Amino acid sequence: MNEKEARIRIEKLRKEINHHRYLYHVLDREEISDAALDSLKHELAELEGQFPRLVTKDSPTQRVGGVPLEKFEKAPHATRMMSLNDVFSFEEMQEWEVRIVKLLGKKPEYYAELKIDGLALSMRYEDGELVRAATRGDGRVGENVTENAKTIEAIPLTIGEYTKKYPRAPRVIEVRGEVYMPKKNFDALNREQKKQGKEPFANPRNAAAGAVRQLDPRVTASRRLSFLAYECVSDIGVKKHSQVHEFLQDIGFPSGTRINRLCKNIQEVEKFHEDAIRMRDRLPFWVDGVVVNVNTIADFASLGFVGKAPRGAVAYKYPAEQATTIVEDIGVQVGRTGVLTPVAHLKPVRVAGTTVSRATLHNEDEIQRLGLKIGDTVIIEKAGDIIPDVVQVLPHLRTGKEKIFHMPTRCPMCGSRVVKKPGEVNYYCTNPKCFAIQQEGLEHFVSKAAFDIEGLGPKVLEQLRAADLVKDPADLFDLKKEDVEPLERFAEKSADNLVKAIDEKRDIQLYRLIYGLGISHVGEQTARALADHFGTIESLRKASQEDLRAVPDIGDVVAESIYSYFRDTEHKKAFERLLRRLEHITHESVRASVTPLSGKSVVVTGTLKGMSRDEAKEAIRVAGGKWSSSVSKKTDYVVAGKDPGSKAEKAYTLGVPILHEQKFFSMLGKRKNS
Repeated sequence: MNEKEARIRIEKLRKEINHHRYLYHVLDREEISDAALDSLKHELAELEGQFPRLVTKDSPTQRVGGVPLEKFEKAPHATRMMSLNDVFSFEEMQEWEVRIVKLLGKKPEYYAELKIDGLALSMRYEDGELVRAATRGDGRVGENVTENAKTIEAIPLTIGEYTKKYPRAPRVIEVRGEVYMPKKNFDALNREQKKQGKEPFANPRNAAAGAVRQLDPRVTASRRLSFLAYECVSDIGVKKHSQVHEFLQDIGFPSGTRINRLCKNIQEVEKFHEDAIRMRDRLPFWVDGVVVNVNTIADFASLGFVGKAPRGAVAYKYPAEQATTIVEDIGVQVGRTGVLTPVAHLKPVRVAGTTVSRATLHNEDEIQRLGLKIGDTVIIEKAGDIIPDVVQVLPHLRTGKEKIFHMPTRCPMCGSRVVKKPGEVNYYCTNPKCFAIQQEGLEHFVSKAAFDIEGLGPKVLEQLRAADLVKDPADLFDLKKEDVEPLERFAEKSADNLVKAIDEKRDIQLYRLIYGLGISHVGEQTARALADHFGTIESLRKASQEDLRAVPDIGDVVAESIYSYFRDTEHKKAFERLLRRLEHITHESVRASVTPLSGKSVVVTGTLKGMSRDEAKEAIRVAGGKWSSSVSKKTDYVVAGKDPGSKAEKAYTLGVPILHEQKFFSMLGKRKNS
């Protein structure tokens, strides 16, 4: 990117960031997530770092907050309330330390503390009495919210009696920290919002900010806010930032001293950051990272400031589950059922701890709903290891060079005609022998939930197909050791192991066979339901559409798909070839007794100590429940294990009950393994 292009991009980024900062800090509204806004600011800071001549005084990187609301009395800060620069990886932390060491001439010790996701507040005490509480505002002038702050029990009204043990404590003491809404109070508030037919709050920070800015202190009191102190800007006669936290605790403020950590080096900071990620779900409040300070106050002061942020401290943020990037192109994938799926090719960006370069766009209707063009700046969202989704387009950042995307009229893999079926949003390749369809079909057939054949990954399947050894699943069971051994990366032993692994699957459970066929609209849950209902593959093959619709949760579209599959000439031939190679198709119908999970839709997120994901899925089925992979208003329970991620947060927002492991095990009638 040259300077001219950078100038255009920087101007658009500044305008977009200022827009969202104004919405959030002044109007208590939010159009994009914190993670997405952080990503935009991060890009702007990097561009200004590359082109320092383009930095201006009004850049979002050079200011702290927005304009104070007029409905409160303005409150000037004696010492400016600063913001922190963000880092998102250990590599960036190491780069920050290199700059610190260069200026100090030594490696410092650090004090690491949790970064609460709340609203910054500054309390001024004169002769031990709280005389004013003010919001950050623009960093120089905030809003006087003293009466509201007095309703927060975590903020002491007087501190005089506590400061006697500090002979150098001045007459005026200013304490800063974060107002937040505890998780349980946030959940209760959103339940009440839903009960009253109101929109639930998107996140606890918005809820806390809205509560602090209420004109009536009684409303603030009803929200049951809390507070965590992180700084005293008055000179209290101590030499370490860690001692400041001890002072804050001594004078009656919660300050996180039991969780925060003194770190001798940057490696210990990284360990605390990792520990904090693991503990975040057990905390009573939301955190979005770790604040890392140079611990010695004199060293911190000597480092000065860069822009409007101190050099001696950074916010080491948690991996974002949302980020912004640019859609450089849109490609099309062909799936096992012939469906063409558009995929965004992204400028690589880190999100949720990994670098991603692709995101699913689902179908043409979704592209039109988003208003997406090739070249757009977008917000992507990632949950766990799933390929990210594009969730929002930022049209104000367009340059005019963006292009409209059109679905192809020919299959990108085989060149065959593409059709859109009546009543469906998907486009299909009309060639059943399309290379991509056959490859995806084979990968599905050998997958864990289907035949679960060890050693048959995508690359091996490609080799087998290239050697003309396998065209459809039945061919797998005809393979001999001498067929496989000449292939690249195979030897006698590995070839023998692969053939044995395939032979072991000649005995197969009915639901696995049904699922492995790759019938359109038939997922694992539907395959289990079909197996339980019909009992044998022959009964399923002969079923009419009326018979199929009698299966719970199977409607017209799924019934039509199954019925058509078993009557399609090509599918019938391939299926009968497969049946001749299988020896036993077994089925043991599970008739669940009535349990607390009977008929309930259950989502499991995070890692369970007592069982694997597959075991949990089976246990829910045996208990009469329905396994689901996504959270919606129809979800009855979300089971949260270790590191649950965004699904648990969505459950909180929707008011879906969250079960921790012990409760889940008790509902299953099991004891949790220790």
